[in-house]
This record gives sequence, structure tokens and C-alpha cells, in this order.
Amino acid sequence: MRASGILLPVASLPSKYGIGAFSEDAYRFVDMLKKAGQSYWQILPLGPTGYGDSPYQSFSTFAGNPYFISLEDLIKKGWLKKSECEACDFGSDDRYVDYAKIYLSRYSVLRKAYKRSNIKSDAAFVKFCEKNKGWLNDYALYMVLKTENAGKSWSEWDDEYRLRGKETLKQFRKEHKGDIRFQKFLQFLFYEQWGELKAYANKRGIQIIGDIPIYVAFDSADAWAHPELFQFDADHMPKQVAGCPPDAFSATGQLWGNPLYDWKKHKETGYQWWIQRIEHCWKLYDVIRIDHFRGFDEYYAIPFGDATAENGHWEKGPGMDIFQTVQKELGQVKIIAEDLGFLTDSVLRMVEESGFPGMKVLEFAFDSREPSNYLPHNYGKNCVVYTGTHDNETLAGWYEGLNKADRKFAMKYMGRKNLPVKTAVWEIIRMALASTADTCIIPIQDYLVLGNEARINHPSTLGGNWMWRLKKDDISKKLLKKVRRMTALYGRLPGKKESKE
Repeated sequence: MRASGILLPVASLPSKYGIGAFSEDAYRFVDMLKKAGQSYWQILPLGPTGYGDSPYQSFSTFAGNPYFISLEDLIKKGWLKKSECEACDFGSDDRYVDYAKIYLSRYSVLRKAYKRSNIKSDAAFVKFCEKNKGWLNDYALYMVLKTENAGKSWSEWDDEYRLRGKETLKQFRKEHKGDIRFQKFLQFLFYEQWGELKAYANKRGIQIIGDIPIYVAFDSADAWAHPELFQFDADHMPKQVAGCPPDAFSATGQLWGNPLYDWKKHKETGYQWWIQRIEHCWKLYDVIRIDHFRGFDEYYAIPFGDATAENGHWEKGPGMDIFQTVQKELGQVKIIAEDLGFLTDSVLRMVEESGFPGMKVLEFAFDSREPSNYLPHNYGKNCVVYTGTHDNETLAGWYEGLNKADRKFAMKYMGRKNLPVKTAVWEIIRMALASTADTCIIPIQDYLVLGNEARINHPSTLGGNWMWRLKKDDISKKLLKKVRRMTALYGRLPGKKESKE
């Protein structure tokens, strides 16, 4: 079934208090998607973020980001006063998130709400804690320990905490019962509010495409609580870490630093941790995009402590075995395989065998030096086409920066002559919508024809990322009508094969 959607991270939604949240503006955006004839809202990972603010380096693969909790909802409950929220400094620029100010202010108001909530006697809260204790107990304890250790990574804690001394942790839990319950309270609010927003979207025919990073962060409750699942030594330190080899874009490669999985151990357990992770995401989202799908076939391992990725080597991953096990346990989970970049024959075979749709990115298509699989005439139906992703330039920024030969090739391919930026952006969007790909996802920045000031992320850089936000009046009724017309023209309206709207 042909369909389309829009990519917009939750953090990038407009909202009153400094960062996108599950507030009225999120519901308003869902309504806009419906008016525009869309079927999908694609978001980025929802986990709590730390240093660098990346949703791909979360403190937990199961927990949600407390920043996304709607303060307006807490005001309605009587747990916060509007004046208390307005007195906080969440940052002065409604176009960009000020994470330092959000960090300093958000938790102080959320703690006020916690103190007024009497949450420990709430039956729904008690039920939530019991249902999620498999990850919630470790996560809440981890976050309190992290606070007590001035925000340091668990690898820098005293050994009795770092190595999870049983009696030490038991005593710590007893002494910090309130703080641990506060962390659980935040997760309860997050999941309650997200569940309501997702239900609202689904009721209006909008499905959520969520993102699951292949790796977890080293500084995470997952790595601290389950060292046996990773390539750690006896002292719980990594033997090797994740990254990418040197290529045309980076002479020294990319050193991500994430801990690598002990795939032998995962196989011995019947991939139980992975099954729990995917099942958890399956409840959170309607479709799961698995980031860096190649890593299940082969992964790049870099010696721990190296300053660059140059001395890494490739090792074999679990391949289709993990997905066959997931299917046996969970049935048919809807998955998108992020299969971008250089792909070996074995990866291509794995993607084909899985049946998961792969990704096509039009910004990668117009290389005048060599043929490209990203050109639309090479697509099958079982794929998802994007103009660009959260890691790319905006379409306008990319087009403006094209070299002469690539731009000439792009114009020739489209059968046009040197188009101005705005016209070119809409023609490339048209190309994506018109393609044979079953699904088409366009970042909202491209529909708004915004330049690189609206870019979400510059890979392998620290600072200045994940900050851009939509303003309340950015999306006009006129734009929604235009998007709907084009969606209809290329047979992507929900429930309709084609339309002449």
C-alpha cells in the first residue's frame, strides 16, 4: 500500500517550555498530518539524553526522556502552578533548544510535581512499576547513583557501586528510596502521556515510526546492569568498541565508543534481551526503524582506548538468526532496515531474506561520477524513500552546496534546467512521492524549504546538534493543502489507490 509521512523529532515540536513535548502542540501536529493526507509520523529515539544531547546515546534503551513530559498536563492535575513553570528559564530562543537551561530547570519543576502527587498510593503507578520492574528498578537506581556521583559515567564510580556490590546497592536503595521513586514517577508520566498521544495519532490514522539504535551507550543503565551481554573484561571495562572504518568522508573513521555485544552470550540466552527490547519498542511504535542494520551482519570493532577508528577490524554478527528468533517469539514485527552506506553482498542478502524494507535517500542519488542505487529508476516497491534523514543537510542546504557537475546531472535527470532553490526542493519532493517506493518520508524542514540552519545533526560532531525546533506558525493551511494535493496525485492518500484531489 502506497503511503507517506513526515519526519519530525519530538524535541523539535513547538511548545511553551523550551523543548518539544507531549503537549497540545504534539496533538496539533497529529491533526496537521491528517489534514495533509499523511499516514506516518517518524520520530527519533525517545530515550533520556546526556552529554552531547544525542538520542542515540541514551542512559537507557527502555526509559523515556523526562524532557518530553507535558508540564501543561501537570498544571491541569494541580501538581504544578502555571506561575512556577513560567518563572523557570527554559531558554529565550523558541527556534533552538537550550539543553543546559532545560537540564537546570526541568527537573526542579518535575520534583515539585512529584512532591504534590502522592504518587506512591496511586494504583496505576504501583501497577506500572511492577509491570516494568525488569528494567525500571535498575534504571531508577542508576540515575540516582549517577546524580550522587556528580553525573559521572558508571565506569568512574567506586568499585562497590561500579561492580554492583549486592549489599552496597541494597543499603543505597534504602537510603535513597524517595529519589529512586522520583525517577520511577518520571517514567510513569512519560509512558502515560506518550501512550495517550500515540492512541490519539492511531485513532486518526497516523502510525508512528520509531527509531531503535543498534547499540546502547556505554554510559547507560543497560551496560552497567548487564555487563555479561557486552564485550567487557573481568573489570567490566570494554575490550573493543563500535565505530566505522576510514572512508572518503573521514580519513580516521568514526569512533562511536559504544560497547559491542557478546553475540555468543546473546545466542545462548535465545536473544532474550533483544526480544525484550524489540517487544518494548513494538508497544511504543507502530513501525521500528533499526539504525545501522549492517551491524547485525558484520560489525566494526575498534580496540578500547584508541583515539581513532583506524585500527579496527570487521567481525561477524548474528545475521538472520536473531530476526528468525524474534519472529518466532513476537510474530511479524514491522521493521525498516537502515541499510545506508557501503553494503557487502552478505548484508544485501540479509536485507533481502528479512523482507524488511530498506532505505533510499535522494540526497545520495546525484553523484555524477558513478551510478547510484538511490536514483528512483532503480527502486523496487519494498523500500522507504527519503529526501534526507536527520543526519543529512536539509534539501535546500544540500542543493545550494551541490558542485557544478552534480547539479547538472540532477537537472538532467529531472528534465529541467538550473532551477532556483525553492523550485528544485519541491521537484525533488515530487520525485520522492512519485517513486515506486511503497513509503515516502519527508523531513518537515524540506516541506518548509529551510536551509542548513534547520539541520538536526552533523554526524561525528559534538555540540550544536539536536537543537532545531518548529515554530507554532511555521506550517500554514496553504502548505498542508499543497502537501495533500501532491500526496493524492501520487496515490499515497490513506485508503485510496489514487485521487484527483
